[in-house]
Amino acid sequence: MEIVLDGESLTFEQVLAVAYGAPGKPRVSLSEVASENVQKAADAVDTLLERGEIAYGITTGFGAFKDKIISREEVELLQRNIVVSHAVGVGDPFDTPTVRAIMLIRANTLARGFSGIRLETLQLIIDCLNAGVHPVIPEKGSLGASGDLAPLAHFACVLIGEGKAKYDGEVLDGAEALNKARLKPLTLKAKEGLALTNGTTIMTAVGLLETARAIRLADLADVSGCLSLEALNGTLSAFDDRIHQLRPHPRQVECAKNLRKLLAGSDFVRGFDPTNVQDAYTLRCIPQVHGACRDAVAYAEWLLKIELNSVTDNPLIFQDDAGKIEVISGGNFHGEPLALAFDYLTIALAELGNIAERRIMRLTDEASNAHVLPAFLTDHGGLNSGFMIVQYTAAALCTENKVLAHPASVDTIPSSANVEDHVSMGVTAVLKLRQVAKNLETILGLEGFCAAQGIDCRMNTIGKDKSLGDGTKEMYAMVREKVPFIEKDCYMKSHMDEVAAIVSNWLR
Repeated sequence: MEIVLDGESLTFEQVLAVAYGAPGKPRVSLSEVASENVQKAADAVDTLLERGEIAYGITTGFGAFKDKIISREEVELLQRNIVVSHAVGVGDPFDTPTVRAIMLIRANTLARGFSGIRLETLQLIIDCLNAGVHPVIPEKGSLGASGDLAPLAHFACVLIGEGKAKYDGEVLDGAEALNKARLKPLTLKAKEGLALTNGTTIMTAVGLLETARAIRLADLADVSGCLSLEALNGTLSAFDDRIHQLRPHPRQVECAKNLRKLLAGSDFVRGFDPTNVQDAYTLRCIPQVHGACRDAVAYAEWLLKIELNSVTDNPLIFQDDAGKIEVISGGNFHGEPLALAFDYLTIALAELGNIAERRIMRLTDEASNAHVLPAFLTDHGGLNSGFMIVQYTAAALCTENKVLAHPASVDTIPSSANVEDHVSMGVTAVLKLRQVAKNLETILGLEGFCAAQGIDCRMNTIGKDKSLGDGTKEMYAMVREKVPFIEKDCYMKSHMDEVAAIVSNWLR
């Protein structure tokens, strides 16, 4: 399999394949048309230099130094300086899949041919990706406005033999990593340092990986919610299609349909009972809550598909058929569209966790589940605490998610001597999203853990020959393959770790 970059057709699936694949599998290359466009823009930069024209970032300084004219003799030094001076990121480094996504998306952005980068510089990015030379990129330091400057500078440093890179399991100096991969560092020419460091690549890469995970988490939330409903002797009546057609939000309708499919054939749901005509909101309103959360996932996916094939650095180079060259400064590097989407998605994932934790509470609280299940899912309460503290852990993670759900996009700190006077905080938003998604993954695993225990408790009452729903029996079986019914108190963490591994594998 080969992925050919042209700057216009990169897909979600291709990014995921490269991010989680081994170096060179799939192999990445550049299309012929993209090569021609990149060369054309690089030639335009050379023409501007020969004419001695003033162009931002080519013959001027950056940011607040935009009015400082740089001599032609110092142009290469200017581009090196922007890379090394901007490499000031802090915090843990991004994991390898994220770095690979960053490299691929950056290469695709530059492949459009509006950035002025040379073909050999773009090719080195692709060669590093195929060879498995992965720059060490700290997570924090971007304001998400004039691009993701600090983290992208760490990425660019490796191309000139500076910084750090991971190669064949070792963290090495950039030059050494390139040498071991039989690649050579390069000297940046006019416009290249700015083109490499300016853009929304970091937030786009992390956001894409987390949106892909959110899609699967939303599916998992439906399954774990249905398993809880079965353990709690819930009813399907609230999922009747006629209800949802009268409030036809598409993903609410789709969610209700999915729940009906998951619970088809279940002996654990109740029919009409005049003494118990409806369930609590955490069961009855799953389509409304999960459907609304899926809206946020869909919005992020829609937006990222646009961003993947957008040119987000500055300035951009335009040429017409008559050979006229224009260097135009704009603001495509500003991360506001992404920051808003990631804040929205973070809130949605926090809500999926909130409703799941309330279902865990209902599973463990005998009074809340009308004595369908024993207190804390144990028959020997008092001597045994059962699943009492499992719910505490879910509640703690929900509380953390609520704190992290505060939007980053409503904050701004002016920078660069007040030239860059409004910033998006897009990377802050997407890093919060990543933590909330991780917490949600654990919460949904805990729900499945508790719900499986509840199913066994019900089997002791209604008989072990009863069948689960077509879509929930698989989750139950996966849990029971690794985790037994908990008859008495034991070291719960080991079982929780097993469930976490099940969920992680399920989400892949």
